[in-house]
Amino acid sequence: MKKMKTRYSLLLTIIVLLFAGWSCTEKDNLAPEGNWKLSDPAIVSPAANSSIVLDETKPDSTIVFTWTGASSTAGFGVYYSVVIDTAGSTSFDTPILTVKSGNSGTALSASITFSQLNEAMSLAGYPADAESKVTWAVVASCLTKSSYSSGDLSVTRFKHEIIPTSLYVSGEATETGTDLSKAIPMRRLKDANGNGLNRYEAYTHLDKGKAFKFFSATSLPAHQYGGSDGNLVKSGTSIVAPDSAVYRISVDLDNNTYALQKIDKWSIVGGIIDGGWGGDEPLQYQGGGVWKGSINLVDKGGFVFRANGDWGYLLKHIVGTDNSLIMESEGNELGIAFEDDQSTLSGQCIFTLDLSADPYTYTIERDPNAVGPVTTPDHLYLLADGTIMKELTKDGDTFTSGTYLALQSSVTYTLNSASDGSGTSYALSGNVGASDNPTADRVAGTSDLSEGADGMTVEQDQAYMLNIDFSSAKASWYYYNLKLFHWSNWDTRDEIVMTYVHPYTFTVTADLKASYLMKFNSPWDIQFGADDPSALSGTMTNNGGDNFDNLTADGNYTATIVVSDDYQTGTYEFVKN
Repeated sequence: MKKMKTRYSLLLTIIVLLFAGWSCTEKDNLAPEGNWKLSDPAIVSPAANSSIVLDETKPDSTIVFTWTGASSTAGFGVYYSVVIDTAGSTSFDTPILTVKSGNSGTALSASITFSQLNEAMSLAGYPADAESKVTWAVVASCLTKSSYSSGDLSVTRFKHEIIPTSLYVSGEATETGTDLSKAIPMRRLKDANGNGLNRYEAYTHLDKGKAFKFFSATSLPAHQYGGSDGNLVKSGTSIVAPDSAVYRISVDLDNNTYALQKIDKWSIVGGIIDGGWGGDEPLQYQGGGVWKGSINLVDKGGFVFRANGDWGYLLKHIVGTDNSLIMESEGNELGIAFEDDQSTLSGQCIFTLDLSADPYTYTIERDPNAVGPVTTPDHLYLLADGTIMKELTKDGDTFTSGTYLALQSSVTYTLNSASDGSGTSYALSGNVGASDNPTADRVAGTSDLSEGADGMTVEQDQAYMLNIDFSSAKASWYYYNLKLFHWSNWDTRDEIVMTYVHPYTFTVTADLKASYLMKFNSPWDIQFGADDPSALSGTMTNNGGDNFDNLTADGNYTATIVVSDDYQTGTYEFVKN
């Protein structure tokens, strides 16, 4: 037992001596610093003022940086990194690129690929396909002490510039200010196959006289773009906003341009609003690329979003999507199918246009602050002077006349759930046919619906389409004014307004030319063409037939048409006075 104890003590002594020996070879960096010094490393390669051309066809090729080691007088471990910085740098606090040496930082060499150096210099603003001078250094670090050795290099970047795949707007002029982490993302345009283009756009408010830039990321390092007068400059000076307004900001990185288009308003235009396609219901800017508005819808159907009242600047529905939008011009250019937007609602509704999303989207919902619903009856009848005129067709909570009703201002109309007027009566506020624009091609309006015996008052004789929605407590109506189109040159055509005569009749007396073509239109919903274009009287078809070419002599004529109650067919007559 004594011998075993002696062997164990001897083994323990050997282990202690070995550990002490290792400790003397290189002192642990966790030991107190004390009074010691760190020498400088010495560059071996690349030599000072070397020239390096980065070959774009060999992006993975490497530049090997080597040096002789630094040493600590106290024997502490030394770690190395290679930095690339602007020419003449000595502090290396914010280098262009930092690479740790091999073997966890203890090796006396480090490698940087061509693509690494090219990207780092691009982010720092050095131009492509041009020779630029930089400083490189090997930095030795030991505890809190460091030393370095540096030299200059001339580096020629890849021939082609790096084009980022994302872009952001940031600066004092923007809604999010100078905090780059909150920069406004720009939407990247795509082709018909969904491939990203090098074109971007964003909608935001800018403050006059203040500046902004474009960035490839929401943190640095990032590619930065400035410029002026529509010319985009990489690492250029900040762009100054010309006015305080909402803008569509566009960037094209293929030809290095930008554009600022002032957006005075986005509006709803179409058959669903008062005034139809000749109307305009503006939305209000909410910030963050979003517009919103509560709009009274007089009918269900098609509409578009229009900017600044400009028919060349329309947002339409992308075919095959729920509620995605695309600029009409962009869809035509990129081959993306689109169509008019559609609404299945009527009454007071809230529209939200979101141009911060990708793709752009919209929503329509009933305005919760609108008049509440009225209990929907099983039947609804329109009575004229107490006699049934029409049973309206029910579809859910909505009743429609289905055809155009020839109504007169001299008649008393009532709405009732029973055909003999003994059921629940309903009243409309405001006269049917009353409008601030009664000469529009399609005149439309709405009235509030309520239970009551006041019935429905007609402002003027016309053929009306009626829709009564009990869920929104709204009634909507519209009628058409018709015109005789008369032309030898379409672009300089005469549009002669006709007079409505009860029932379903329109007439006009005018000087007409024998050589001119003609049609009866309410552009562009109604377009009556002749079934026999050479006859002075006959039948006509909406969106069919041919141009009238029936006058053999110039003169003063009275043209009279009678339309069917669905506006699909009619008869006509031209009489020379």
